Amino acid sequence: MTVPAPRVRRRPRTRGRLLPLLLTVALLLPVALLTVQAHRLIDDDREVAERERLGVTYLRTLGPLTVALVDAQTAAVARRPITRLALDQAVEQVAAVDAEIGAELRTGERWAGLRAKLEALPERSLSDPEAAFNAYREATDLLLALHTKVRESSGLVQDPDADSYFLQDGVGEEMPEALVAAGRLTDLVALIQRRPDSERLRSLSELAAHRVAALGPANDLVGNLRAVMDSSESADLGGHVLTPFDAYQRGIEAMALTSQPDRTGSIDLVRLTGARLEAHEAAKQLQPVLLDEVDRLLVERIDELNRDDLLVLGAGGVAVLLLIALAATGWSARRKDEPVALDPADGAPTGVDPTVPTTTRWEQLPAQRSPVSVGNSPDPDRWRPFDAAR
Repeated sequence: MTVPAPRVRRRPRTRGRLLPLLLTVALLLPVALLTVQAHRLIDDDREVAERERLGVTYLRTLGPLTVALVDAQTAAVARRPITRLALDQAVEQVAAVDAEIGAELRTGERWAGLRAKLEALPERSLSDPEAAFNAYREATDLLLALHTKVRESSGLVQDPDADSYFLQDGVGEEMPEALVAAGRLTDLVALIQRRPDSERLRSLSELAAHRVAALGPANDLVGNLRAVMDSSESADLGGHVLTPFDAYQRGIEAMALTSQPDRTGSIDLVRLTGARLEAHEAAKQLQPVLLDEVDRLLVERIDELNRDDLLVLGAGGVAVLLLIALAATGWSARRKDEPVALDPADGAPTGVDPTVPTTTRWEQLPAQRSPVSVGNSPDPDRWRPFDAAR
């Protein structure tokens, strides 16, 4: 006889089903934490590099301003007509850059003080060259302080890469200091020639101090550039820097020789001025090349950080998807393997013990007669009318 299968209901094991979820959550939390932490660190490094690029942009405008201010100082001390066109143009360029990024670099206050000092400089040569020398000294001191502020606020002074650090140190600190000190040295020699003999001792000691101040940063710049060109993997650095660098070296070496007083205590101002102009022109060519190289290194660093960020986020996303897929697979597999439990209240046949295994439950059913099995067990009363007719 065919008996319909009884309805059954699966009773899930809550503890068994929650275990894959708990394991997934326990693994997801550290994976997500590490991914987010790595992303934040990369993002911080990228912001530092982008901020350094702002410093490079600011230094580009300070270079022409330094050259124009030193030239104006030399003209004022020599009592020559002062051409303020180059100086005014450089001031406007710095003002435009400061208006754009000065708030982020916190240079507004220093630039305002320097600009006020520059605008207060006389448009004509003063009758007293000593007064002109002191006036321009104050302005150049403020300009060097602005260089330092830009490097510190932008983070260039703490750059972690060796090549970019030495390059920014040379172009942002040593080069402007060398330009200003070289201009002061030649202007001081011109002033000494006009001073009386009674101030000879003071003049010689002052000249020695300015000579050290001029040659010190210049030699440091030469040393830094040599180290970078020897260790840098960039072939473009040597090709672009070699010519102006050699000219700058020759100018510094000539300054070191011609700034030394002879036996009479005098200095050849013409030769010293020529050496200073050679170094001056070479520095004007060298400054934008070095800044371009620093900016290129920063751009490469930012691109590398972007690639690392994509790898971190991609790896974290793949790990999360794998853990979720693993949990889903474990969940479905556990549901298939759960044992079936019969519930009499849901339609199990009477007399069936739900605790008995399924394969032996049909043995407990009461015996029933199949309506189609009459041939095997005939009923005598059923065939009696046929016998009487026969």
